[in-house]
Amino acid sequence: MVPTDRGVFDVMAGGQKLLCASVALLAINALSATPALAADPEPDPDRVVTFSKDVMPILQQNCQVCHQPGAIGPMSLMNYEEVRPWAQVIKQRVIEREMPPYHYDTDVGIQELKEDKRLSVEDIETIVAWVDQGAPEGDPADLPPPVQWPDAAEWRLAATYGQPDVVIRSDPYTVPKNGSDLWWQPIVPTGLTEDRCIMAIETKPSVEGRSVTHHANSTFMVRDENGQFQRVGRLSEYALGKLGEIVPKDACRIAPANSFVSWDIHYYPDGQQEYKDNQVEIGLWLYPEDFDKDSLYPQDLTLYYLQGGDYDIPPHGTLMTQGFHSFDSPVRIDSFQPHGHLRLKAMSLEAFYPETGRKELISMISNWNPGWHLSHVYEDHVAPLLPKGAVLIITGWYDNTADNPHNPDPDQWVGAGDRTADEMSHAWIAVTHLDEEGYQRLKAEREALDPPSGAAAEANN
Repeated sequence: MVPTDRGVFDVMAGGQKLLCASVALLAINALSATPALAADPEPDPDRVVTFSKDVMPILQQNCQVCHQPGAIGPMSLMNYEEVRPWAQVIKQRVIEREMPPYHYDTDVGIQELKEDKRLSVEDIETIVAWVDQGAPEGDPADLPPPVQWPDAAEWRLAATYGQPDVVIRSDPYTVPKNGSDLWWQPIVPTGLTEDRCIMAIETKPSVEGRSVTHHANSTFMVRDENGQFQRVGRLSEYALGKLGEIVPKDACRIAPANSFVSWDIHYYPDGQQEYKDNQVEIGLWLYPEDFDKDSLYPQDLTLYYLQGGDYDIPPHGTLMTQGFHSFDSPVRIDSFQPHGHLRLKAMSLEAFYPETGRKELISMISNWNPGWHLSHVYEDHVAPLLPKGAVLIITGWYDNTADNPHNPDPDQWVGAGDRTADEMSHAWIAVTHLDEEGYQRLKAEREALDPPSGAAAEANN
């Protein structure tokens, strides 16, 4: 297997801060537009749409997981009586693609994603037509059977993988009713006695405490010969809205023997109440003990920075940051999770191929929402394959003006930092590290499924 060390360079674009107000503002204005369906879709005047027959199945599949009693949604959407008062709001939110909260552009970059929560255009048009027709209930006999939702405290990946093989819990922590950012950094043992390959990971705050859990990073640690902790790899990164991480079947993310998990949990009091003895849990689904780890390629989850140094966003100003990362072996990009705070507006992931001079847009999130930190996992047959020497380009756009609806105070200078009021510019990216043989094999398999032709074939050479 190929080693995972690789060449890295993280710099500001052009080696300097790109704080050019006119250029950056133009970019942000362009990116802040709704990426699709900016205007109401044209309803079919001959189509009769009812809640019972047409709308309820959409809500069951896409909305009720959050909008049910005791869940994170601000209102329940389990029946007609609950949904009808919100009809106009629902229409507007789905047109703007604010709900479901899966913010990923619909018209550029890779579009085939695992656990893709975006509504189809057909579903959006159905909701719009229903509202425009007066939001009729229709015949209750047309309702689909109610969904039996699991308890909010249960593991969501259990439906696919069963109960986790290992559960790792942080030490308890009490979050006060009021205050500012808090960080909790306990170190706890995993209980593993041998190296194991991870199949899937889910990080889960307590039901009561998840509203004050901004994020929860977890890192594997082992003790060296002197008893000192040494970091050996990232386990996961949780933020609100993230389901978990599913490792591709040909890759192995190692859970080390005799290891510990170092937590970095960011809490933020919500002013509502004190939350006592909060714990965050990680569930690990593992391959069997006798599984051949050497048959898989190593995968890791790494934080890739955009900026090469410190930065400041002026009051009523904008900023663009850009970072680059090259690899000394072929790789496959398995997932992309942008990260920022209240001034981030958009982020893109591109690949540059020095041998041909070609640049490719992989993913674009133009309507970033700081309330939802989502990992975009590429379907296996489209996950980007990068040859040795290819360069990832990560670009972020920031808006500290009053036009940004998430901006709490456009009169403030905003710098880089860990607080919610500060800003961050990085992305979490899961990478499988290939050797040349594996890269060529995966490339040939894809070309057999979808042979390139013309300019595409020339670009790939």
